[in-house]
Amino acid sequence: MTLDSSSTWKRRRFIAVSPMESELAKAKLAGAREKYGRDILVFETSPASGSSANASEMEEPDDFFEFTAEDYYRILATKKEDKYLKTKKLRDAEEAARRSKITKSTIRVRFPDNHTLQAPFHSSETIQSLVDLLNKVVAHPELPFYLYTTPPKKQLKDTSQDFYSAGFIPGAIVYFAHDAPKGDDGAPFNGPFLQEEVMSLKGLELIVQQAEAAPGPTQELETTSTSAVPEQTQQKPSDKKKMVKPKWLKM
Repeated sequence: MTLDSSSTWKRRRFIAVSPMESELAKAKLAGAREKYGRDILVFETSPASGSSANASEMEEPDDFFEFTAEDYYRILATKKEDKYLKTKKLRDAEEAARRSKITKSTIRVRFPDNHTLQAPFHSSETIQSLVDLLNKVVAHPELPFYLYTTPPKKQLKDTSQDFYSAGFIPGAIVYFAHDAPKGDDGAPFNGPFLQEEVMSLKGLELIVQQAEAAPGPTQELETTSTSAVPEQTQQKPSDKKKMVKPKWLKM
């Protein structure tokens, strides 16, 4: 008797998350929501194959983010309507309609050590609200920092701009950097960039998702029974032809 290895692996993956672990993860995420006022998630954006020092050295130069002619024509090709053919009143009405439909902006802040902080904002909130949140969660709020987007590399200097006007809808990725990344010895600042308490939230959302997606005890038993017991094929009796006595045969 053979078992389906894929179904067995899925059952083990679901069972690995205990209800206690799920409740602890939910409680920790709820505590962060109450403390910072937002649903904060922390995750790693790339495999930790190298040290944080190597991650800082791998930062692209400024000329990598320069706006090229190819970028210009690509953006021009994505333009779907000519605003000059509409009146200002009509354009304003359409803009107000679009703004009313999109109210949520999910911002991801990527740090030099390949960690990302995700938080939701209202589209009418300003970039300053993101800066205020970062001042609460970064490990060294005393060090000046700035945010930028790519490509091209553009520093977010106008923090009074709302997320909708900045084009950060339904979400955006911004990058974190220190104004003075070098320490006393002249070496670049390698982190940590987030507080230890914030880093402890890393991967908790996956635990909650796995616990919610895991089958219940009854469903688990049914799945195990279905995959463990092979299907029995019922053989139908073959239809035998009835022996008929030929007419020419005389007994």
